[in-house]
Amino acid sequence: MDVSSAEKSLHPFWPRDLVIPSYVANDRSMSEILVFLFSVSGVFLLVTWLITGINSRLGTWRRLAVCWFAVCGFIHSVIEGWFCLYYDILPGDQSFLSQLWKEYSKGDSRYVIADNFTVCMETVTAILWGPFSFWAVYAFLTTKSYRFVLQLIISLGQLYGAVLYFFTEHRDGYAHSEFGHPIYFWFYFIFMNFLWIIIPLALIVDAWRQLSAAQTFADSSKTQKIKRK
Repeated sequence: MDVSSAEKSLHPFWPRDLVIPSYVANDRSMSEILVFLFSVSGVFLLVTWLITGINSRLGTWRRLAVCWFAVCGFIHSVIEGWFCLYYDILPGDQSFLSQLWKEYSKGDSRYVIADNFTVCMETVTAILWGPFSFWAVYAFLTTKSYRFVLQLIISLGQLYGAVLYFFTEHRDGYAHSEFGHPIYFWFYFIFMNFLWIIIPLALIVDAWRQLSAAQTFADSSKTQKIKRK
């Protein structure tokens, strides 16, 4: 390997010929980063589960859905919000959340090179779906009439973003990850993102049914009023 090739490869990202001159290796281990991510997400889930238990009108499925929105609010607003603010200095920054993104970038290097699509998609996600997710938690806890409208909007946005995320990388031939790697490709890239396809799909179907039932009831009530006249 010549000197220029060696310089290009002084990082763990794919493709191996990426040039990232400002890159500084993480001083936090993969286990530290993953424990933080799943621990904080778990706290949000647990606290929300306990809070929703106070409301006897919420069944198990609905409580789990509200927990999902709470975790989404944290991930979209804090984790992805950090990326939106600091994507331009990410490779050389040693803040904990920057190191989290550098670890994740082993599964998708588009984050560490500030790919245009990734920056735009994550910015929309952080600005819209983060606050909207927390709003959805509030709406379900207080039984707001628009709660399923929020659920539908958020889930459609998440599904659309996830589909574009996978499809754009598919068009690139999965060049930004070590294809087939059990952790970086299958766990980081596939599993951790596929959740935002499966769960939003289920919530879209759920919101469709709830809103359809409400509209059917409204139409039926209107028909009965007309007949009485």
